[in-house]
Amino acid sequence: MDTADLISARFWEGEENHVAVDPSRPGDAEGLAHFARTTLDVRGWCFFQTSGSEGLPKWVALTKEALLISARAVNTFFSLTTADRWLVALPVHHVGGFAIHARCFAAGSSAHRMAEEWDPASFAALCAQQRATVTSLVPTQLFDLAAQNIPAPPGLRAAIIGGGALSPRLQERARDLGWPVCASYGMTEAASQIATQRPDEIGTSPLEILPHWETNTDGDGVLTLRGAALAKGYASRGDDGAWRWQEIDSRDGLRTRDRVRVWHEGARRHLEFIGRDASFIKICGELVNRDALQRRLDSVAHTICFQSSAVLCPVDDMRRGTTLVIVVEGDASSEESRVMLRERFNAASLPFERANEVRCVAAIPRTALGKPRLTELAAMVGGR
Repeated sequence: MDTADLISARFWEGEENHVAVDPSRPGDAEGLAHFARTTLDVRGWCFFQTSGSEGLPKWVALTKEALLISARAVNTFFSLTTADRWLVALPVHHVGGFAIHARCFAAGSSAHRMAEEWDPASFAALCAQQRATVTSLVPTQLFDLAAQNIPAPPGLRAAIIGGGALSPRLQERARDLGWPVCASYGMTEAASQIATQRPDEIGTSPLEILPHWETNTDGDGVLTLRGAALAKGYASRGDDGAWRWQEIDSRDGLRTRDRVRVWHEGARRHLEFIGRDASFIKICGELVNRDALQRRLDSVAHTICFQSSAVLCPVDDMRRGTTLVIVVEGDASSEESRVMLRERFNAASLPFERANEVRCVAAIPRTALGKPRLTELAAMVGGR
């Protein structure tokens, strides 16, 4: 489906279901469209595979109206109008890329999709050529732009960053290059964004919860989400090949796996992402937040101008339960810089948080949104 179809009234006002298939894994969706049409007997729903780095794949079901509710909220928050032009560098089989087209339809704005493989210099040149005013990227893409010292093109007024944690140092470096970076927090079940930085506030201002969401946290800080843009449920396929349905109760809302801090400043509600339950691991009996340590590693990497993305990977260890390995790609960095990265990371960490070693791999396995596939990576570096 091309860009024109995805911003057309025929698509958004029609009753046709849509399965957002990953072109590299078409077999994952086999039978889902038939299951939705017959067993579920639904119309006007869109199905997206979750993009997390752990767990079995499942499909999140969102109505087109839910996507448009989210789109209108984002458009209002960023003051997007018919005069705006998006450059789409995210895959449309993920909700982050797909939701851009909902925003274009809702605002009457236009979009140009980057057809070639991701290349930071080509992206920046295309931004300028297309006179893009807004785009959305994942942290990995922003890292590539900053690592190559690529300045922002003129006319770009918002670069929304989602799909993973954005380190403050990377955001600062990108802003120094002129990129109007706005960090965001969202999930597939929320039809994209839940909270976002205001485009007119400089620096690392807190994320503001969009008004169409109701949020609650329990004693452990785990987020529960309610709102009209929430997903209807999950479709998954068992080992027997049969599709199954798990409903999300709109009254109870969705209890996520994310630990957050929520607070109010007058009429504005703010959110800080702390970590995902699955990212809390045990090392020598201590509960450790891998996401927080990854942010620390990112900060250290930017301090020493480390030219490769580095991933902190948990690996099973007989003695410690889990040990941490810093993984970098191939020849992207010198041995001296890798030693410095590990030493400075460990100097800022408690003894049980320290990385055991730095390992090099030809390529870090990632999802289409740039998130490292930690299970695959651990298998690659787990052997000694």
